[in-house]
Amino acid sequence: ASYDAGVTDLAMLKDPEVAKRFDADGDGKADLAGCVPGWGCERVIEHHLTEYGLRDTVSHNQGEYNAIIADTIARFKNGQPILYYTWTPYWVSGALVPGKDVEWLSVPYTSLPDGGTGNTEFNGKNLGFAVDSIRVVARNDFLQANPAAKKLFELAKIDINDISAENKLIADGEDSSEAIDKHVADWIAAHQAEYDGWLVEARKAAE
Repeated sequence: ASYDAGVTDLAMLKDPEVAKRFDADGDGKADLAGCVPGWGCERVIEHHLTEYGLRDTVSHNQGEYNAIIADTIARFKNGQPILYYTWTPYWVSGALVPGKDVEWLSVPYTSLPDGGTGNTEFNGKNLGFAVDSIRVVARNDFLQANPAAKKLFELAKIDINDISAENKLIADGEDSSEAIDKHVADWIAAHQAEYDGWLVEARKAAE
């Protein structure tokens, strides 16, 4: 059973009627499965609650993350609306797949704590958090000696949802070296043409 609460932007939760859809404990406020104090992300969430005028309509629940996210996933499975903080890649987005099961919410405008700056756009949405990049780091002498590897590092791109899905397999117990090698082989098999294309270009670079 899928449920669409019709919320696309965090600012929509200023409306008490909209916020009430995400009320898990009956106090009339939206329950946000949030971020553990000390992690850093809670400072951004707390800043946003004030900045976007959400203090009266949203409760920031800061329990043990795996416990509150397990409760959030259970609510989702019961067809109830959910509101939660997460990051990617992480197994949670293998369980609740962005773009399929859930949607990222945008913010009305960028505002970070202490006047911070950063790119907060991801896939055409302003997510309100500075976006990090995951990149390959290699020694210059290695890259000079291995032009094929250098080219492969430049070309290889893996969808963030695919990495979260693999994280979910690990979280579900497929965590041995053999299991992870199989995840790699399965991903390559599912993206064979793209992967083969990378290898063709990498071999050309080595000529």
